[in-house]
Amino acid sequence: MRPLMQLNRLFSDNMVLQRDVPLPVWGTATPGDVITITFAGQTKSATAAATGNWRVTLDALPAATAPRELVAQSKLQNQTATITGVLVGEVWICSGQSNMQWTVQVSADRDAEVAAAQHPHVRMFNVGNKAITKPQSEVTGNWQVCQPETVDSFSAVGYFFAREIQQRLGGVPVGMINSSWGGTVAEAWTSREGVLAVPELAHLVTDAEWQMNDPQAQAEYKRKVAEWQQSVRQDPGDTGWARGWATLDAPRDGWQPIEVPGHWQARGLDFSGIFWFRREVEIPTAWAGQDLRLDLGPCDKSDITWFNNERVGSITMEQRPDAWCTPRCYTIPARLVKPGRNVIAVRIFSNIYAGGFGGNPEQMALSWETAKVPLAGEWQYRVEANFGKVNVNPPPAPVGDGSPHLPAALYNGMIAPLVPYALRGAIWYQGESNAGRAHQYATLFPTMIRDWRKHWGTDFSFHFVQLANYMAEKPQPGDSEWAELREAQRLTLREPNTGMAVAIDIGEANDIHPTNKQDVGRRLAHSVLAQTYGQTIPGTGPTLRDWKVDGPLVRLRFDHADGGLVTHDGGAVRGFAVAGADRNFFWAWARIEGDTVVLRHPRVPNPVAVRYAWADNPACNLANGAGLPASPFRTDDWPWTTAPAG
Repeated sequence: MRPLMQLNRLFSDNMVLQRDVPLPVWGTATPGDVITITFAGQTKSATAAATGNWRVTLDALPAATAPRELVAQSKLQNQTATITGVLVGEVWICSGQSNMQWTVQVSADRDAEVAAAQHPHVRMFNVGNKAITKPQSEVTGNWQVCQPETVDSFSAVGYFFAREIQQRLGGVPVGMINSSWGGTVAEAWTSREGVLAVPELAHLVTDAEWQMNDPQAQAEYKRKVAEWQQSVRQDPGDTGWARGWATLDAPRDGWQPIEVPGHWQARGLDFSGIFWFRREVEIPTAWAGQDLRLDLGPCDKSDITWFNNERVGSITMEQRPDAWCTPRCYTIPARLVKPGRNVIAVRIFSNIYAGGFGGNPEQMALSWETAKVPLAGEWQYRVEANFGKVNVNPPPAPVGDGSPHLPAALYNGMIAPLVPYALRGAIWYQGESNAGRAHQYATLFPTMIRDWRKHWGTDFSFHFVQLANYMAEKPQPGDSEWAELREAQRLTLREPNTGMAVAIDIGEANDIHPTNKQDVGRRLAHSVLAQTYGQTIPGTGPTLRDWKVDGPLVRLRFDHADGGLVTHDGGAVRGFAVAGADRNFFWAWARIEGDTVVLRHPRVPNPVAVRYAWADNPACNLANGAGLPASPFRTDDWPWTTAPAG
């Protein structure tokens, strides 16, 4: 039987095609079959090659908000496929790791955002996760129209970006292709030939392929895993439930108050183990017999959650390696919901690093329809098991087919199948997983961008998010892997047609996934609107133009001081550090003079270097009159502390 004609999955109902450029349409069919595409008054044909692949290229079209049909017809099979709801507008890829994958469902102001998400000309295609050693030609996924019933599953950064440019471009349709995967590294998103073409990076591929194919390397990995498992406690099994800790009337003795969210180590309980948390809630009479939604935010690492002594949900590290940062959202079945006193009990197992509720207060609530019972605040806790203080790194997982850490694996499974879909550009949020190799990232990241452009055959626009502030503030200047990663990102602006959204002021010390994705999407959109679409709009915060030393003073001049240099909190300028030839940095006294910042410190009479916001979570506040923050930077070229490229 001859194979039927098939369109690539990207060409499906409710898709958005890129305006003003030639439009490739492709798929598979019987070799020699003639495929005819009809759309918007055009009819074009192509013959399927011996491989069965075919491609038709439609002429460029203007934007169109009226949905139309695209029809594909096979001559040999006498087969017709009709794609409905097709719009023409702007198409962007949104890619990266978990901060791009993060959905509207777990972002700030979720309920209000969902209720307002009636944007039928914004569409999103969520690419299914796939890591594989060979380039693929097809993806899984489908186009969704933005509406309250669908937006929960949209990439939050992608959605807020699309909403902003759609409105600012006068209602032009916007299609987002979301191809992202949490916890992943940039080399996994770069093609194998792209990595191998750069001598300093080639070892990433050769080392990984050696691990895949060398029995001795696999045996060594198993040995290291066994050693690690002996040093890190495993879950010995639940004993709390049998003792009635999830029941409404559990004995009160042994329970202590604790504020949540927050890791228990931050509450003075500096050990790993298994904790139980309880919270009684008063259920209104109107809620009785209704399905309720329980949001707990991320539980670090594995949880089991009960409502009135019945298990209602669980996510473990065995089920998914990102369980530690995955927000919990469980349904309380109607049969369990009674008016008056009810109890939520959560067992959290954490055998390494921090443990507990890792999110933000607004992520914790019990809700029905639009009504909510906030759950942040005082809970009760008991310790089921104390493992002592543990801070041991597990051995890195072996690479191979299916591993998202293998160089090129995500390019093969989640980017290659998108080529050559016509698009305007890409937005990118990634880097956390490469922070320990920030120096290498300064080579790797631009390599990835050039690699994508090479495969698409166009210098498309590429805009990215600089890492947000994260982790505890430190009182004195010092080295920082995250600061170096931000510097690698800033240096990537040397690549043509790139832009960067700064997020140094909207992160959260205790959450690697800050919930304010609205400002991230908006800042990306303004970068794109100013640079790609040529709008007269501030697209970036202050950027260093030049600097000079004037005795004990340092004077720094900034571009993009739209509306003048300001501090976003109205206070004194913070975040600048100066150093002399001894390379010892001190927080500088600073003042704004027009588009200039003047620095000094009494212990640095002869300054030779300046750094701004050089920390994991810096106290910094320089911005422009448009409210856009200045990027972290350094003026010195002193050695990086992180791994180099070679």
